[in-house]
Amino acid sequence: MRRLVQFPLENGESIVVEVDEVETQGGVVRATRPGEIAVKATETFESALETIKPAAGTIIAKLRSLLEPPDKIDVEFGIKLSADAKAYIASAGVEANYKVTLTWNAVNSSKV
Repeated sequence: MRRLVQFPLENGESIVVEVDEVETQGGVVRATRPGEIAVKATETFESALETIKPAAGTIIAKLRSLLEPPDKIDVEFGIKLSADAKAYIASAGVEANYKVTLTWNAVNSSKV
């Protein structure tokens, strides 16, 4: 089930995000009309994104520390937000959660 969550921004504005809600057996189900905000997050959007910074930073640092580091590193990954104001790296399938592209220039002037 999907619902809209309003996240405050650090500048005082807000952003509305559609999130997947984990469906549980039994219990209370929050009912909303289509397009209606179900929940206002208690943390800012920026602080929710802080939770994925360590993973992204680790990937970049490790790739930069290769014996012959690439000239360009592109890392793609999906982010899922939850109503409890957390961000998660989204699963892209069984194989991988990240798409990494490394580029080396054919001619590197420092090695000539």
